[in-house]
Amino acid sequence: MLKNLILKNYFILYRPFLKFLGIFLASYVVLTIIYQLYLNFYDVKKFEVDGYTTLVAKQSVFILSLLDKKSYATLSLNEPNIKIFYKNKNVSHVVEGCNALSINILFISFIIAFTGNYKRTFVFLVVGCLLIHCCNVLRIALLSILFYEFPDYKNVLHQIVLPFILYGLVFIMWILWANKFSNYATKSLK
Repeated sequence: MLKNLILKNYFILYRPFLKFLGIFLASYVVLTIIYQLYLNFYDVKKFEVDGYTTLVAKQSVFILSLLDKKSYATLSLNEPNIKIFYKNKNVSHVVEGCNALSINILFISFIIAFTGNYKRTFVFLVVGCLLIHCCNVLRIALLSILFYEFPDYKNVLHQIVLPFILYGLVFIMWILWANKFSNYATKSLK
């Protein structure tokens, strides 16, 4: 009896966190399933690259072409990726994991779980996803330039330095959302 009472008190005490966690996980799972269904339209065994990844690669090459007219992209013939060329040299490959959709899913799930009013939530989601997309396109273009200039530092640049920028942006947007726009922020301001 006492154990049930203590458990009930913990549940009441941590209800907001448990609610957030449940909504976050449910959103994340649903969006990940939808994304996987989208990816299933493309045959990796035939080296097909999904449309969104192709868009991200093309936009990154557009940024590169502003700096060097010899920048272009081609589909790989033996892997499901897009090769990016800068100054006529193959400097990088864009694969499905480079398109930042999984980061958008994480971002969206957090915002939904830490909801605000519907209009504000929708606007913040759209603006946030666009910022993530633009930052990612710039990240890929910058990586390509840095891979050309500093080929010995590819691993550090790809795995540590530039992902920090993208994840840092998401973290800042989460903090901004939680403290300024979510229902929690509006309640704590009153």
